[in-house]
This record gives sequence, structure tokens and C-alpha cells, in this order.
Amino acid sequence: MGRSIGILPGVAAFLAGVAAGVLTGGSRGRNGNPAPSETSEVTAALAQLEARISAQETISAARFNQIEVKLEDHSARLSDMPSTSQIVSAMEQILARTMSSLDDRLNSQARSIDTLKTTVAQTDSLLERVLESLDSLQSFSDSDEYTEDTLLQKRPA
Repeated sequence: MGRSIGILPGVAAFLAGVAAGVLTGGSRGRNGNPAPSETSEVTAALAQLEARISAQETISAARFNQIEVKLEDHSARLSDMPSTSQIVSAMEQILARTMSSLDDRLNSQARSIDTLKTTVAQTDSLLERVLESLDSLQSFSDSDEYTEDTLLQKRPA
């Protein structure tokens, strides 16, 4: 950009020379010298052209400077943005942590289920033994009642 701004004064001088040549080339008198009124008109036109070119050069330089500032700002913003690989890496880390947490929870639930199965099996076994004990006590109790009744009947009153 700086190089193209540096060319503008040379282009302006060239265009001023071309304009001066065109204006003076066709208005030469018989002896080949321009008329004094034409010279002052050409000089005024040339001065006006140079002023316009200078103003345009100033405007262009200011605009180029604004564009360069914006480009630097955009470049700084882009350098602050994470790259695609950084985003992918962060997503992979989050996914890995989530999967690890899920695995831990599933393992914990599996252990809880195993413990519950063991507890249910032990409870079933205990309940079965209690019922067997109650049955044996019931049968023992039934035979005692029968024996007691028989003893009561054999005694003389």
C-alpha cells in the first residue's frame, strides 16, 4: 500500500505535464511561441489541476491509512481467535471428560446392582431358613399339644 501511495506524486506530475503539453501545443502562434494570455490560462489550469491532484492524493492517503488500520485491527482479532484445531481439541477434551464421568456412573450403578443382588439373595436365604424354623417349631408344637392332651386323658380324675 505504501508503494502505491509513493507513485501518486509522479503520476500527478506526469499528468500535469501532459495537460500542459496539450494545452500549449495547439495554441502556438506563427512564430511557435504561445500567446501571453494563453500562457496565463494554461498556468492557471495547471495550478488548478495540481491542486486537485494534491487534494485527491491527500484523500487517498488518508483512506489508505484507514484501511491499513482496519486491516491491522482485523489481523489482531484473527490472531486472538482460536484455530479450528484448538476448537476440535477442546471439544475432544470435553467429550472425553463426559464419557469418563458416564463410565464412572455406570460402573457405580453396576456395583450397586451387584450389591443389591447379593443382599436380595442373602435375604431370600435368611427368609427361607426362618420359614423352615417356623415349620419345624410348628410341627414340634403340634406334637407337644397332642402329647399333652393324651396325658390329660390318661390321668384319673
